[in-house]
Amino acid sequence: MTMTQRFITIGLVILGTMLTRFLPFLLFPAGKATPKYVQYLGKVLPSAVFGLLVIYCLRNVSLISGSHGLPELILIALVIGLHCWKRQMLLSIAGGTVCYMLLVQFIF
Repeated sequence: MTMTQRFITIGLVILGTMLTRFLPFLLFPAGKATPKYVQYLGKVLPSAVFGLLVIYCLRNVSLISGSHGLPELILIALVIGLHCWKRQMLLSIAGGTVCYMLLVQFIF
């Protein structure tokens, strides 16, 4: 990259970051009520993202080779247990990720 291309790239990254930071405050000012569809998205998107993560993580699991999906099965039970116990999505995701990495690195 030339120096000009670097400056343009940095400028576009800054512009994109500032746009995503300030746009919600411009579209939804503090004095106005939040639209119903935005409230709906705020309720359903966390669960949808969690479901997408589950599908993404399990897409390449092979039940006929290697560990036969045992680490994944253990972690599914752990994440469900953590979520039922604490009802904290970030704790469930982080706890499952850390435990999966430990299982894969040291046991399987």
